[in-house]
Amino acid sequence: MLNNWRIGSINGVVLAAYFIPAWTLIAFNIMVAPVHGLYERPSVAVALFISDQLQMSGMSTVRAAWLLALGRLTVVAFLAIFLALLSIPRVRKAGGSDEALGIALFIGSLISFASMVMASKVGEMAALRVHATELMLLLGAAIVLVIERPARQPVEAKILEAKIRGAKIREAKAPLAFEQPELLHNR
Repeated sequence: MLNNWRIGSINGVVLAAYFIPAWTLIAFNIMVAPVHGLYERPSVAVALFISDQLQMSGMSTVRAAWLLALGRLTVVAFLAIFLALLSIPRVRKAGGSDEALGIALFIGSLISFASMVMASKVGEMAALRVHATELMLLLGAAIVLVIERPARQPVEAKILEAKIRGAKIREAKAPLAFEQPELLHNR
């Protein structure tokens, strides 16, 4: 069953298994009670940075909390789209689900990096470790996604497939270098 799965796809599934439930719960806690949800452990560094460094009012803090929840739910949505596309074998083999995973990795990395910087500014070491770990997971998956390309069919398999379909395979004439005009004395 795993003979046509790429390592980037497996890595994305493992990331989705962590980020979808974890970030969904965090986002829903923020949506239900914005200030209380923002001051819980996963987002306490952001809350302390907003209140101490930026000195935002109560309503501005609520808006920032909702924006953080929206960003996390966006990452969750793109990871869910990635899993849905991954369930189609034809799309999985061609690497068609990589775009959704790439967008989720990019947005998630931005959120984790910003949270990590905020945690370091306010001196919250536990939050700094959590956000640094999440950032390393996301960046590691992004590196695997960039390096690994979808598998391509060998040329022999394409030729055999074309013969089976009854198509005529013609030898293509090589194009002229630098689009040189073909004059009579150059033939």
